[in-house]
Amino acid sequence: MEINRQKWAKLSFLEQMGNISSEVGRAINSRNDVTRRDGAIMRAIDLFDATTSNYRGLRLREILRAKTEFLELFYGNLTDYSGVEKYFSQFAIAARNGR
Repeated sequence: MEINRQKWAKLSFLEQMGNISSEVGRAINSRNDVTRRDGAIMRAIDLFDATTSNYRGLRLREILRAKTEFLELFYGNLTDYSGVEKYFSQFAIAARNGR
């Protein structure tokens, strides 16, 4: 499913990162189910890419660093799922609380 980038750009940074957090959580929770995991990873990558096109400077660096950490869980040497999940869940909580 292709993301509507114009609609996505209208969301706040917290809303965008909160939505990415949902896909990160899905990927982590389904890491033993290759089909579901890979689908969540691909959706997260699409959301990361849509988000990076909206920002410059420090925000862009943060988004790219978060994307790298997420991908390291599945394709690199990072094994701390809880740390990555905790980082992303903070965005989901903040977006839900309207901060």
